[in-house]
Amino acid sequence: MKRIVFSEIDGRSAGFNGLAALLGLFFFAGLAAVVYTEHVGHYVTGGSNQVVWGIPDVFAMFLIVAASGALNVAIISSVFRKTLYKPLERLSCLLAVALLLGGLMILVLDLGRSDRVIVAMLNRNFKSIFAWNLYLYTGFIAIVVTYLWLQMERRMNRFVPVAGMVAFLWRLALTTGSGSIYGVLVAREAYDSAIMAPLFIAMSFSFGLAVYNLVLLAACKGSGREIGDVLLRRLGRLLGIFVAVVLYFTAVQHLTNLYAAEHSGVERFILRDGGVYTLLFWGGQVFVGALLPLVLVFGSSRQGLQLTGRTVAIASMLVIMGAFSQLYVLVIGGQAYPLNMFPGMEVSSSFFDGAIASYIPSLPEIGLGLGGVALAGLVVLFGIKLLRFLPTSLANAAIDPHHTTTTNRP
Repeated sequence: MKRIVFSEIDGRSAGFNGLAALLGLFFFAGLAAVVYTEHVGHYVTGGSNQVVWGIPDVFAMFLIVAASGALNVAIISSVFRKTLYKPLERLSCLLAVALLLGGLMILVLDLGRSDRVIVAMLNRNFKSIFAWNLYLYTGFIAIVVTYLWLQMERRMNRFVPVAGMVAFLWRLALTTGSGSIYGVLVAREAYDSAIMAPLFIAMSFSFGLAVYNLVLLAACKGSGREIGDVLLRRLGRLLGIFVAVVLYFTAVQHLTNLYAAEHSGVERFILRDGGVYTLLFWGGQVFVGALLPLVLVFGSSRQGLQLTGRTVAIASMLVIMGAFSQLYVLVIGGQAYPLNMFPGMEVSSSFFDGAIASYIPSLPEIGLGLGGVALAGLVVLFGIKLLRFLPTSLANAAIDPHHTTTTNRP
């Protein structure tokens, strides 16, 4: 491979300024939503005593899980020594940190008393998975920033593989911790499963790469940088493999729950009788988020067609739509199903015990979620403007050591 040349983007075009203004608008709208909710009270949200994690937690989980997965592109290069991905390392690390910051912003500001988060930091309860996650999140940022510095400082490049291995193991631990938040909640029948940890790891692979693909394609198109079909084919097929793995673990999750008699009720709720949750599962998660991307990615190859940037972008957007559907069903649908406080007995009371809880996302909740996404976007946007995160070219001749140019002889 030729020596990789990185450079900043110009960042003076109308498109850049418009995107920065739009992201800034969503970011401040998210902050305004927090101020409004704190001033008026959390009754303005769609939550209740049963559905305590709303749409902001869906946004937060997506960003945190995708942050872990976005780092995989750099890990494939550093740990697994795939030189084709070498030019993509820096953007991978930047995106991982940006997504995690956006997710943590949502989590902290959605607490209700965000100023008291310091209490959890000073009074640690290591029997709580949330306490462990404080260290997993902050440790991830510190490790990835160090990993990025080693990549950008040429004298320290020899330490990049070691740092990549540490980052790889830590990102596995981080995603395991995120999945365990739900896996250890025995009171919720939709959550109580050891499959949650590997499922979240698989989800991180898929969600993170989908976001990375969109950011890479948008950054290169906006700055006029070429992306060769060799890299597009690799990224597209890799996304398809990760989507298939998520689909497999999802099938295992529901099949094992169907096998257990105590989980038959919640499985009927999700798979058949859950209304919007059933629609989001089959229509959003399975069809839009899995089957359609698989057809786009692998169908083009079977027909002898090249994977274009547009095809990869559409497949990535479909995966993200499916990701939000999956997390909505998991996070909110799992709470909407009533607690089974007395197994084998029907429970009803004036407090709606034994009833399916209703939840409608409110505008302040949606604003907070979009504010976290906007923060991640702003970090990436100004990161690639101020520092050299993007290679000047991703053409086949620049990244593929086996590329040969053919010419037509007269």
